[in-house]
Amino acid sequence: PDICHELLGHVPLFSDRSFAQFSQIYWFTVEFGLCKQGDSIKAYGAGLLSSFGELQYCLSEKPKLLPLELEKTAIQNYTVTEFQPLYYVAESFNDAKEKVRNFAATIPRPFSVRYDPYTQRIEVLDNTQQLKILADSINSEIG
Repeated sequence: PDICHELLGHVPLFSDRSFAQFSQIYWFTVEFGLCKQGDSIKAYGAGLLSSFGELQYCLSEKPKLLPLELEKTAIQNYTVTEFQPLYYVAESFNDAKEKVRNFAATIPRPFSVRYDPYTQRIEVLDNTQQLKILADSINSEIG
């Protein structure tokens, strides 16, 4: 079942270069992210926090630590069968979030999204009719 998930669910997405780069950024942030806090380095990645062995390893002198630069992170290979030989360290957790947000904004997409707080849903805005409805809604709220 897991191989089916990987092949059918992930492989098509990696055929898009922008998405493939984003997935590598995800790997080195959400899964294996490190950030500075004062004079120390802290782990925030889920893969690190769920693995006692890798958590100890990533905070030791053994792996290579590089500054979080998403242009480099996006093309960095990674391993899934052993501890990472290198990790990227953000200046802070907020720095990591801001860098990921800025990188994601550069990924071309043929649509926009909007969160509707009244329905608590995310709406895809991919045609002029939806944009007109949004503009009318905003106009009525401020008018």
